[in-house]
Amino acid sequence: MSECRLGSSPYVAHYAPVLTPSFSFKGSVETVGNRFRTWGKSVAEATKKAVDIAGNTWHHLKTSPSLSDAAMGRITRATKVLAQGGPESIFRSTFEIVPEEQLQKSYACYLSTSSGPVMGVLYVSTAKIAYCSDNLVLHKFENQTECSCLKVVIPLHQLKAVNPSVSRSNPGEKYIQIISIDDHEFWFMGFLNYNGAVQCLQGALHAGSISLGWWQTSSLSSS
Repeated sequence: MSECRLGSSPYVAHYAPVLTPSFSFKGSVETVGNRFRTWGKSVAEATKKAVDIAGNTWHHLKTSPSLSDAAMGRITRATKVLAQGGPESIFRSTFEIVPEEQLQKSYACYLSTSSGPVMGVLYVSTAKIAYCSDNLVLHKFENQTECSCLKVVIPLHQLKAVNPSVSRSNPGEKYIQIISIDDHEFWFMGFLNYNGAVQCLQGALHAGSISLGWWQTSSLSSS
């Protein structure tokens, strides 16, 4: 499995998070974080007991260097989603939207990078596949180190392949490789809903192939 090198792909961007009036990071996230911080030590034990009935959840949390941090990250993410009016609202405020574009699904997961797995959300819309990190990521820009959120945006007509794979040594570790038509590849892992993500992404690939075929036919007809 290869890794996404930050700044080496035209599909990757960094941006400063915009806080909307309806969501206070300090107020909502710190309040929730403080409430559950005392429970952090028990998260690993509770998750291990639930592994047989919640395998995806276990591997999602285990992908993070800290189980308790990952658990609290999911809690604070859920708080933000509720505060900002749902995934659709966050999607539209985070990415540029084309006319009539609609969000299909969103999936909590990690993006594999050269700095390690980055927790975030993968969005699948009628026009693109887009990922945004939950937290700030360190990266170098013009010989300076900056801290910003990480975004990946691939229009559907630029999708080449969606390849699900499973670790041979640990079948519980499942990945999805996404490749663009110009051979930039991204690896996602730690899905809470892996099968649903695979099905949705492969549907997006099919829709992108139809869109690309229509565009190529239109180009030939007009030339």
